[in-house]
Amino acid sequence: MATVEVRDITGKKVGTADLAETVFSIAPNTFAVHQVVRSQMAARRQGTHSSKGRSDVSGGGAKPWKQKGTGRARQGSIRSGQWKGGGVIFGPTPRSHGFHVPNKIVKLAMRSVLSAKAADGQLYVVDSLGITEPSTKQAAAVLSSLGIENRVTIVCGVDDVAAMKSFRNIPKARIITAPESNTYDLVDNVSVLFTKPALEWLEGVLK
Repeated sequence: MATVEVRDITGKKVGTADLAETVFSIAPNTFAVHQVVRSQMAARRQGTHSSKGRSDVSGGGAKPWKQKGTGRARQGSIRSGQWKGGGVIFGPTPRSHGFHVPNKIVKLAMRSVLSAKAADGQLYVVDSLGITEPSTKQAAAVLSSLGIENRVTIVCGVDDVAAMKSFRNIPKARIITAPESNTYDLVDNVSVLFTKPALEWLEGVLK
């Protein structure tokens, strides 16, 4: 069974944590990760794009000219798309861009990302974030002590309110709670930092 060092907020090693092989030691499935990330990004689209069809523009109640005998092409309404001021043919309409991905694929994608982070040495674990009052300075010191210089996703417990308020002011850091964990937030940054309780909770969900 793989293990990872558990450190305190000063960067000192205080123990180790066992990592479930089914979550942190699988061969990453890039197709699953791609599907889930694409699904998440699609669901974030507003889908409010719109255009007016021939039934939405004004005018055109009568036939412009009679069907035969004029020598011109037959026309039924000046609201048709070929007329200036007419409706848009096959234009965009408000809709949802989201699509469903099976829950098994969602979990496989998260396990794939966590396995890749663990294999690349980009997975960090602390016993706790140790922030009781909101302090961006203290949050930045925690990252510095752990040697995290790149963009990082921090996964904490739902009770770490002060920590969430502190880390959200750091541009290179994104902090989420364990129940909010998702493939996009885990894969979008270079490193992932867990508190030990958050790691254990997520591990239990993904096993």
